[in-house]
Amino acid sequence: MAIVNVSDSQFQSTVREGLVLVDFWAPWCGPCKMIAPILEELGKQEGDALTIAKVNVDDNPETAGQYGIMSIPTLKLFKDGAEVATYVGVRPLAELKAAVAAHR
Repeated sequence: MAIVNVSDSQFQSTVREGLVLVDFWAPWCGPCKMIAPILEELGKQEGDALTIAKVNVDDNPETAGQYGIMSIPTLKLFKDGAEVATYVGVRPLAELKAAVAAHR
């Protein structure tokens, strides 16, 4: 399982290769805290097949702005650098697993 904190300067190199689920979040966000254990479980179940990248929107406004993040949590799934899916708000584990499986 790879859950990594990503900054503006690291973002493109992080999503460039493989399957990466990006969690745009902030520490003060209640729903962001609710989805954190779901993402941890997803990471455990997917192992090395998926990287989960966490982007703190307060600390990394450039990336959040580039992707038009208006609500958090927003999850964006990237495959080899291309954005393939977006989810806004807390999503159940089963829905996220299905999204990852569809793009594997």
